[in-house]
Amino acid sequence: MLLRYLFQAHNASGDLCLAMAGAKGECEKFGGSMTSADVVVVTDANFDQEVLKSETPVMVDFWAAWCGPCRALAPIVDEVATSYTGKLKVAKLDVDKNAATPNRYNVRGIPTLLIFKDGKLQEQIVGYVPKETIEKAVQKHV
Repeated sequence: MLLRYLFQAHNASGDLCLAMAGAKGECEKFGGSMTSADVVVVTDANFDQEVLKSETPVMVDFWAAWCGPCRALAPIVDEVATSYTGKLKVAKLDVDKNAATPNRYNVRGIPTLLIFKDGKLQEQIVGYVPKETIEKAVQKHV
């Protein structure tokens, strides 16, 4: 019997989607994109503009498609983004495609959430944590 489970993955165009393990082909979509409309994708090229120069606090999710805990944390990050719309900018940075920024902030494990305010790093959360832990950190800076 083939054990099947759902997980977040990238399709050929780089879009996040929900995939089924054991499914043939690239990425079977179930319900569309897994990234909330409230989440901004940042890169090494736009990090300073989107994060450091932001007028609102920013939480950046450092992640990779192959990372199981990152996939598990993604829906929580999306929920936080939706809950704090207008008070907190939430961004995702793919560490496989953007190596300079994780090195700049000594990100050694993923998932890592960094919270910035006024262009300065304020908080760091490493690993999968419950939503309450993230919200407690966010509350200090919004």
